[in-house]
Amino acid sequence: MQTTPKTAHFHLPGLFEFYELYKVFLPLFFNRREWFYPWCDIGSIYGAPADCIWGGGRAGFGKNGIDRQVFDLCQKYGISPRLTFSNSLLQSQHLADQKCNKLCVLFGGESGKNCAVQSGIIIHSDLLLKYLKERYPNFYFVSSTTKVLANFDDFCAELSRGDFKYVVSDFRLNRQFEKLNALPPEQKDKVEFLCNECCWFECKKRKECYENVSRKVLGQNCEDHRCTAPDSGRGYVFSAAMKNPGFISAEDIKNIYLPMGFSNFKIEGRSLGSALILEFLLYYMTKPQHQLEVREQIYLDNTLDLF
Repeated sequence: MQTTPKTAHFHLPGLFEFYELYKVFLPLFFNRREWFYPWCDIGSIYGAPADCIWGGGRAGFGKNGIDRQVFDLCQKYGISPRLTFSNSLLQSQHLADQKCNKLCVLFGGESGKNCAVQSGIIIHSDLLLKYLKERYPNFYFVSSTTKVLANFDDFCAELSRGDFKYVVSDFRLNRQFEKLNALPPEQKDKVEFLCNECCWFECKKRKECYENVSRKVLGQNCEDHRCTAPDSGRGYVFSAAMKNPGFISAEDIKNIYLPMGFSNFKIEGRSLGSALILEFLLYYMTKPQHQLEVREQIYLDNTLDLF
């Protein structure tokens, strides 16, 4: 019998990118828990430093030189840190990269003895997966949405792989409720939904876009990917994302996905600004009557001018 999960685990963007925001937000979340929905918690925070060649999904924005502070912050609050190593174009010569290997050592890959909570790696390349499993066996692995598994059968095949603790689905599968509900409980536990994607639902070049990012992260000289989606020039707009057919609202999580047996939800936004990330944290996790108080604690004061 399927047991209905009682808690939605949010996987938040910007492990390195928004360290300063989380350094303020996490004490609020844990010390003023009554301000936040009781049915949710923080499952992980994901990201990568700017110069991380194993990185992918988004071009590197993460702040450098704060690796230890990031690790310590996650350990202090018992939150799983996830390294975003989702570059899809890695070759064998890239595996020896010193920066990325040092990150693996720091985040507990070799011994895990100093870790209060297990670290994860979001990954695309099977070549990198094999290397990491052999050298750093203490990580858990998350199959990246950059694989663009928009076909449900392909998604199910990925869920069946024992390599992954979680599989981030393509956002266009979010509303295939009949097929999702038919998944066995052990696969439902592995599904991680991408909630707030703003990409055009009909996009046919999503994989090309991710590959372009992978080339840039590797330092290859290539042109920018030209997005031809309607309104692509606006960039990310949360109000537009809410109108996306694949959007998952806070009410959807509470009233549809949790009762169906799903409990893992990813919030995108590593390449955005911290002000918008805060809006995501307010919308998905904070009770409406306390949202102003959270803003006041983080940045609002009576001398702040917007212009």
